[in-house]
Amino acid sequence: MTYASPTPNQMTPAGHARAIAILGLPLIGGHLAQFAIGMTDTIMLGWYGVEALAAVTLASSYFLAVFLLGSGFAFAVMPIVAEALGSGDHRQVRRATRMGLWLSLGFGVLAMPVFLWAEAIFLWIGQAPEVSQLAAEYLSIAGWGLFPALLVMVLKSYLAGLERTQVVLWITLFAALINAVVNYVLIFGHYGAPHLGIAGAAIASVVTQCASLAGVLIYAHRTLPEHALFRNLHHSDWEMLGQVFRVGLPSGLTTLSEASLFTASAMMMGWLGTVPQAAHGIAVSLAGVTFMVHLGLSNAATIRIGNALGRKDRAHMVLGAYVVNGLSLTMSICAISAFVLMPEKLIAAFLDQNDPAQPQIMAVGVGLLAVAAVFQLTDGLQVVALGLLRGLQDTGVPMVIAAVSYWAVGIPTSYVMGFVLGWNGIGVWLGLVVGLSVAGLMLMVRFWRHSIHRI
Repeated sequence: MTYASPTPNQMTPAGHARAIAILGLPLIGGHLAQFAIGMTDTIMLGWYGVEALAAVTLASSYFLAVFLLGSGFAFAVMPIVAEALGSGDHRQVRRATRMGLWLSLGFGVLAMPVFLWAEAIFLWIGQAPEVSQLAAEYLSIAGWGLFPALLVMVLKSYLAGLERTQVVLWITLFAALINAVVNYVLIFGHYGAPHLGIAGAAIASVVTQCASLAGVLIYAHRTLPEHALFRNLHHSDWEMLGQVFRVGLPSGLTTLSEASLFTASAMMMGWLGTVPQAAHGIAVSLAGVTFMVHLGLSNAATIRIGNALGRKDRAHMVLGAYVVNGLSLTMSICAISAFVLMPEKLIAAFLDQNDPAQPQIMAVGVGLLAVAAVFQLTDGLQVVALGLLRGLQDTGVPMVIAAVSYWAVGIPTSYVMGFVLGWNGIGVWLGLVVGLSVAGLMLMVRFWRHSIHRI
């Protein structure tokens, strides 16, 4: 389903909210379904054992960091396609998508060694040997899913840029269902299948990514033949490849900066022990659910800002930016309420109640969710600001802001509060609050005081 207003510069705030909802709700649902794939691993391996849960927490954070860096080229495709749609240049749509596929495949080839050498890397950064071995076992299989996962991201961005967000939702829901079934069968050895534990979860992830790729390829080929995406796919387009690279690499590095903040926090929690690391995995999963809502709103903002950029409609951009920030704030308030009022119920869903470590994980997790409530506002602020800036294809300075906020401020603050001041897991998570707050404020200043005035 697509949305188009005959007089976009005359839209009311309610009209903007409706347009963002039509675009954003399927994107939010798609992100939540995608996130459910990782959460399914976390829940089922939590039932399987605390050590397996700690290992998949570490491995998932590691995979996500690599995946998000490579996803920068997909992120670049979305605003370029949206701008082309706004200006009526359909040839540009095909060119951007093809080169996004090229760059994503190239990145996958370069990234594979970090999965194959994962155990040595985990041991080098001080993770427990048994957790490192299990996490590396997971990544040696799941890492191959990087190729289909990146291609899926490019094609989803292409479809979202064309405002075909409903299909993105349905394909991702289909993939999440496949992942849950295959996980259940292979982790625990049901229905005559081998009992594979964490390796079964990794196989399920690869199967899921391949199924997603098949679904999105079939849809794009059958319903959008006018773009002929896969005809002469091997032909180079160096000008467009350069544009996608220039927008995409900073986007990927920006996202990696934030992901690395959470990856570093997972590793620091590992230094505190298996129980804190398992509790961290649960709390991050719950905070991730709310982040996916903000991310869907951010994507909708990118599409609508990019579309307005193609029309050179600054008034439309300004009002739309106010509305999307208001929607993100509303979601933050709902999440804060849930994390503060019912943390035990949320955490209990991830645990086997008969596990002897359950009371310890619950105690640590409740404290972490209290801190997660604090950073809801700033986490939403920074991801929506990034979406607005990407819509304008402004990615270079935001990359620097993210690097400073997360690497120079967030990670050191987590270490100091967690280990120098001795606040343990709570201190590590307070560092997340500081990093996200600095990023959110600086990115919003960038959008409102500089980027929007260039139009």
